[in-house]
Amino acid sequence: MARPFRFIAPIPRVREPIGAWLDEIRRIEDLGFDTIAISDHFTQGWVMEPLVAMGAALDATSRLRVVSLVLGNDYRHPVLTHKAIAALDLLSGGRVELGIGAGWMASDYAAAGIPFAPAAVRLARLEEALTIIAGLFGEAPVTFVGEHYQIEALDGLPKPIQRPHPPILVGGGGPRALAIGARHADIVGIHARLPGGHLTPLAAADLGAERIAGKVGWVRAAAAEAGRDPDAIELQTTVYLCQVADSGSAATAARSSFASFLSADPDLVASSPAVLVGSVSECVEALVARRERFGISYWNLGSDVDAVAPIVARLAGR
Repeated sequence: MARPFRFIAPIPRVREPIGAWLDEIRRIEDLGFDTIAISDHFTQGWVMEPLVAMGAALDATSRLRVVSLVLGNDYRHPVLTHKAIAALDLLSGGRVELGIGAGWMASDYAAAGIPFAPAAVRLARLEEALTIIAGLFGEAPVTFVGEHYQIEALDGLPKPIQRPHPPILVGGGGPRALAIGARHADIVGIHARLPGGHLTPLAAADLGAERIAGKVGWVRAAAAEAGRDPDAIELQTTVYLCQVADSGSAATAARSSFASFLSADPDLVASSPAVLVGSVSECVEALVARRERFGISYWNLGSDVDAVAPIVARLAGR
């Protein structure tokens, strides 16, 4: 049986007065989105610290869930990540999802003076961090001795509302990252590989339909190998080029940083799950077909919330 659709809206760009920004977050809740997402970057114009922004969004709303999509594991010790997410979950009555990845954007590392370790090292740190975070959400104190982190008899406080813990989302594009998600996460975000820490046409090509199908296959195989039910894992992805012809929105397309690369390749425009173009009815049909083919039910449709709101109205929870 297919999972019900859930829909993510990116958090609006901060603008003043701040009350207007909070009103826009409340409007996203009123439009029927399930979740609002906050990214984690220091450079390229990113303004808000994600955990602080998550708290503000939760305080401004009553139903909307909030997800970090995704925290860079290298930017925070896992003990601090756990404590912040547990506190947000408690204070919000259980509306938090923890999205976390190994970290990828080279400019963030360079600007902050953080060594940009090889992918294998960053992924090893991520897997250790996930083990620690999940343990700290539990009842017993945690002792962990790993290559990258050491924890001694630490009781994770506060205890969260959601049990056994707030849903954990791990995003990735390669087989090792996706296998880590399959072993540890409740939700796996299907993304492009980003070698070298930069967006490129090759990264966009990694969002083709067959590539996405292969990534889903890696998740399912790794989950089964770990003794988990592959169907118990929710799959998430993002539409980077969205154009809804009859939405009534003033904008004709919601474009992301990937959009120019995607739009330059007619094959990707025609078939990539990261592209959604057509009337509201055509977009609805496309998403239903993609859920059937790939098993993906949790969608970020881009920043033009008005354009995609009719799609959300038709599909959310169905």
